[in-house]
Amino acid sequence: MKTNKEYKFDAKGKILGRLATEVALVLRGKDGADFSPNMPDLSRKVTVYNTDELKFTGNKLEDKKYHVYSGYPSGIRTRRLEEQMERDSREVLKLAVYGMLPKNRLRNRFIANLKLLKKGLKGE
Repeated sequence: MKTNKEYKFDAKGKILGRLATEVALVLRGKDGADFSPNMPDLSRKVTVYNTDELKFTGNKLEDKKYHVYSGYPSGIRTRRLEEQMERDSREVLKLAVYGMLPKNRLRNRFIANLKLLKKGLKGE
């Protein structure tokens, strides 16, 4: 029987990709002994706080780019990682985790169980 499980991650000083891998693994339930890919555990809730304090290796802040296309001619918008972090650091981590989840119908259901906070949890 699967019960509601809540996991908390502190992103302070952690590298983006390594944290996203850990979060994706927990969201899917691959860390449990009862993992089954065809019967996902959608009761797992993951909270990540302090997303403003993520770290990046190399020149990613200047070199990594995020593209958004509106569908219209010349409707592509490009932002560097540094600009995206200033705008909303939660979106950076969400996109990293989203890309690590399986590309099927369950992906949106998994990502719905991810809660991201810019600052630390109250009371900790």
